[in-house]
Amino acid sequence: MLELDLYQTVCAAVIALWIGTFLKNRIMFLQRFCIPSPVVGGLLFALLTLAGYSSGLFVIGFDDTLKNLFMVFFFTSVGFQANFKTIKQGGKPLIAMVLLVAVLVVIQNSVAAGIAMGLGLDGLVGLCAGSIPMVGGHGTAGGFGPVLEEMGVTGAMSLTTAAATFGLVAGSLIGGPLAQRLIEKHNLLKDRENIKAQGGSKEAELADSLTSSQADKEKNKGDYTKALYLLIIAVGLGTLVSMLLDLTGMTFPIYMGGLLAGAIIRNIDEFGGNKIGSPMREIDEMGSICLSLFLGIAMISLKLWELAELALPLCLMLGAQILIMILFAYFICFRVMGKDYDAAVLSAGFCGFGMGATPNAMANIQAVCDKYVVSWKAFLIVPIVGSMFTDFVNSMLITVFLNIL
Repeated sequence: MLELDLYQTVCAAVIALWIGTFLKNRIMFLQRFCIPSPVVGGLLFALLTLAGYSSGLFVIGFDDTLKNLFMVFFFTSVGFQANFKTIKQGGKPLIAMVLLVAVLVVIQNSVAAGIAMGLGLDGLVGLCAGSIPMVGGHGTAGGFGPVLEEMGVTGAMSLTTAAATFGLVAGSLIGGPLAQRLIEKHNLLKDRENIKAQGGSKEAELADSLTSSQADKEKNKGDYTKALYLLIIAVGLGTLVSMLLDLTGMTFPIYMGGLLAGAIIRNIDEFGGNKIGSPMREIDEMGSICLSLFLGIAMISLKLWELAELALPLCLMLGAQILIMILFAYFICFRVMGKDYDAAVLSAGFCGFGMGATPNAMANIQAVCDKYVVSWKAFLIVPIVGSMFTDFVNSMLITVFLNIL
């Protein structure tokens, strides 16, 4: 057996990340469905270890101590993105989309857990194909996988990762066709063209505002030192928050304290007049780096042979998730968001982060807008909900399900 120490494990994860980036830049399928580079390279490494295990030639062990560290820093950066002042400024459409995400999370987990229990399995097994990998994607899958394993679900990390990869592809495949069906069935382009013909629309103003905001961000030099210090402080304060959470007697993932601490610091700063001046772009970039390293370590240490026994139940649960996503986006999201062209495009985006991640949602929106006309409303709402609130809301509700089941 080959045992890799802490440093060698991180080195292997970075190599897997580089290989994944190399392949993603050259394989259109991986680019189209926004498959993360750590997943691509890590999966190849996991297949190598599977071959060694199956043949009996070798087994590789990993020291994944730093995996938890990177995970906590990533989710702490997610906490900083939860700007509740933005919800108020975004108005009813933004609030409606956040509430839709919450409802979808409850449905995904309820159905998956129900199918698992119907097959005679633990309801916690169902969560491996619920909102953890669907709405949460690979980041949340990696975060809650170890929690589920500690609660007795063998191979939870492999199951959630497999489901998350499936979700990325499925969410990208169903979004565009669903929006096309809605647009053509309800003749939504007619109303859209009338709006487009009106000069100085509110959407154009919002778009100009967004563009200006992004330009301002580019002008400001990044304060990465300040961002790192804030993340470290939030992680440290998060340990105290975790102690308080433990007093409730409920089960929480190790990153929950940091996530909440990041959200508290960000929102106190926002409502206090930005006295701290949280460098959000830098915090987000550092969080992305930590996510890549976290996913890299998580992926190379996958034990794919643990998927065999639960392959059929997993397929059934994932099939149900596709059906849920199509029905929810078509009949609920479209109607709640206004039953117009923008609502159709938003429904396509909702499929993206409802089964994958924000990049998938944006890719769906871009594809629909390229075929028809631009929906600034969709381009404004989806990235805000996907980057600021989806993971936060999902993590809260998953914790509730963990304690119920």
